[in-house]
Amino acid sequence: MPAVRPRLLYVTDLAYPARGRRYCDEDIHLTARLRETFDLAVCHPLDAAALMDGFDAVVVRNSGPVIGYQKEYDAFRERALAEGTRVYNPLHGRGDMAGKQYLLDLTAAGYPVIPTVDRPEDLHLLPAAAEYAVKPKAGADSIGLRFLPYEELAGLAYDGLLVQPRVDFRYEVSFYFVDDLFQYALHAPDPARRWVLEPYEPTEDDLAFARRFVDWNTLDHGIQRVDACRAPGGELLLVELEDLNPYLSLDRVPEETRDRFVTAFTDSLHRFLAA
Repeated sequence: MPAVRPRLLYVTDLAYPARGRRYCDEDIHLTARLRETFDLAVCHPLDAAALMDGFDAVVVRNSGPVIGYQKEYDAFRERALAEGTRVYNPLHGRGDMAGKQYLLDLTAAGYPVIPTVDRPEDLHLLPAAAEYAVKPKAGADSIGLRFLPYEELAGLAYDGLLVQPRVDFRYEVSFYFVDDLFQYALHAPDPARRWVLEPYEPTEDDLAFARRFVDWNTLDHGIQRVDACRAPGGELLLVELEDLNPYLSLDRVPEETRDRFVTAFTDSLHRFLAA
């Protein structure tokens, strides 16, 4: 008898209109490769809860910002946790998977992150800036983001909002990990064109910076993207720790790097299922 292949439910929103990215192309490529070793079905995030019982694991990939279907996502999480369903990435992530609270926690702990507060009485803790970014804790993909001068911050209703100084950064750079293994880095040389990315060769200090946040997150399995900006003084500051459904920009890396990533992803899934 042939060996039984693990069954994966691959969750993605192929029609999500991401700015500067094509989710569908990335997931078509990944699912084609994963089918070499897994039995796999693709579904929309709104269908995941109803379908997941028939699979060995649910793989959440480019499923779009959950703020657009928060009630359904919360129900999916609750059911998966209650029934012990294997979800990749695992649902105990401390980054964007749990909202933006981690930016406050990391600020308080002294990590190299853009300073973040969520109360008007803490505004004095932020460094001076020409403008300040105001964003929802549950936001993603720049949804709800706005920029305000300091004098308008005190009058905001702070329920569910974060405030950060607007950093005049030199460029953004992202580090991509599978489990705790670094895979590649990409950067956007033009700050005004976030998703026009080029390969980036990180220094040892750059990788040490990124690994601090991967270690902090304590995910044994999964894909993580550490987004950072190069501040005017040359230091890196964390922008986001994406551990829910990070877009991978695989079309921006050489074929050899892409193949190496898919191999690492496949091996990680096998380890996850065997754990």
